[in-house]
Amino acid sequence: MFKILVSDPLSEEGLKILKDVKEFHTDIKTGLASEELKKIIKDYDALLVRSATKVTGDIIKSADKLKVIGRAGVGLDNVDLEAATQKGIIVMNTPAGNTISTAEHTMSMILSLSRSIPQANGSMKKGEWKRSKFMGVELYNKTLGIVGLGRIGTEVTKRALAFGMKVLAYDPFLSLEVAKNIGVEVVELKEVFKRSDYITVHTPLTNETRHIISDKEFSLMKKGVRIINCARGGIIDELALIAALKDGRVAGAALDVFESEPLGADSEFIKLDNVVLTPHLGASTEEAQVNVAIEVAEIVRDALLGRGIRNAANYPCLEPEVCKILEPYINLAEKVGLFASQLVEGRMSEINIIYGGDLIKHDLTPLTLALVKGVLTPILQETVNFINAVSLAKDRGIKVNEAKSSREDEFVNLIQLEIKTSSETKKVAGTLSANKQPRIVKIGDYYVELSPVGEMIFIQNLDKPGLIGSLGSLLGKHKINIAAMTFDRDKRGGKAISVINIDSAVTPQIMAKIKKLENIVAVKSIRV
Repeated sequence: MFKILVSDPLSEEGLKILKDVKEFHTDIKTGLASEELKKIIKDYDALLVRSATKVTGDIIKSADKLKVIGRAGVGLDNVDLEAATQKGIIVMNTPAGNTISTAEHTMSMILSLSRSIPQANGSMKKGEWKRSKFMGVELYNKTLGIVGLGRIGTEVTKRALAFGMKVLAYDPFLSLEVAKNIGVEVVELKEVFKRSDYITVHTPLTNETRHIISDKEFSLMKKGVRIINCARGGIIDELALIAALKDGRVAGAALDVFESEPLGADSEFIKLDNVVLTPHLGASTEEAQVNVAIEVAEIVRDALLGRGIRNAANYPCLEPEVCKILEPYINLAEKVGLFASQLVEGRMSEINIIYGGDLIKHDLTPLTLALVKGVLTPILQETVNFINAVSLAKDRGIKVNEAKSSREDEFVNLIQLEIKTSSETKKVAGTLSANKQPRIVKIGDYYVELSPVGEMIFIQNLDKPGLIGSLGSLLGKHKINIAAMTFDRDKRGGKAISVINIDSAVTPQIMAKIKKLENIVAVKSIRV
């Protein structure tokens, strides 16, 4: 008998799936305080949550029997994934369940914004009849710019094309061939800003996407552009948007998500007539709630009954004896992918992997899944996992090639990754240290000794005296401690790279100062 705890409201259709399994005993206890959950979690084999329950490290430590955590939804920010992984608990989510609902809400916002429907409705309910005040615009022949063409962005595209719109898209993980089949024109981000009449964002919130639209980007846009965000608060700089709305650069905005939720009654957005607001309703349809409930119930059921694991955020191999051998290499593979992905520029087209050494004796599928997951994570975040990574790459037209090398190399076991994009090819190689910790040992033709953990700064520079001193002084001035540093050069006085592990993240302002240091060619902030 497996005991299952449902700690957030779940639709009856999902609960029925669990209740119909004779091996399951399901308890529904919603609204539990953290301490209450911590006390009772030790008795359960599975936990099903939505967004309200916070599954902290302390709760996971108390979960003596817990095998599975199922999240009915996409985001996993309410689950301590690292703590769950360390304890061997599988964490699964439902990335596809709210796709249609969010896409339809986006189109609803675009239409409401174009025809001032909320404002006209409010006026009518006051007993007014002001037709001239609510002159609208047509979608037909307008250009819609989409930032992020994943599941939701693709569904928005289909609906926009049905309205006769032209669609531009920016997505570094989407091939031109796949884009052509969808019916969109793939362009660089600046082109989206310059050419679009409407701009909608459909990316996760990451270091790279936070404030991806701010003052500089608004200055590139057509006067009278309309902005839509049904993805994540923080992708658009709200202060910059408010300023652009007030001075007329932006004709209107439709927002379902905000940097701070719930939206305060004193928000400037509430005071603006050219803004349509909804309280994070993208996934709030009866169908979406049922879909995610059914999906999370099914994946938890199948995992407990040994029928296979789907949508796992932290579990790339299924055989315990294989996992024991490959686990440190799985960790290495994911980190190599994460690191390399943040180095490259341009649209990805190909991922080539070469495994060498004793590794080739094993089935390397779990390593490939982990590596591709690492490559895709910086952009796709929670929507990519160990199970769907290769499939998502294929859907986006990215080729994944795996090879084994039996020739003797400089390292006993080596994972070599090559990423090809529209503008460059980048190679990164990694191995394990003597105590089985991940190490990156080669970037391109440069040899390094790098621990891919936490915050890092990657620098391309000229091999001239003074760089380390000036960089250390700059970071020290901003109270950023250097934990480790590795570097190499092609020849004395020639081209070089430096990678610095730091104890805290660098802000864009600090990055700008680093770029201005003498003999710096390029700089990237990397988080693994």
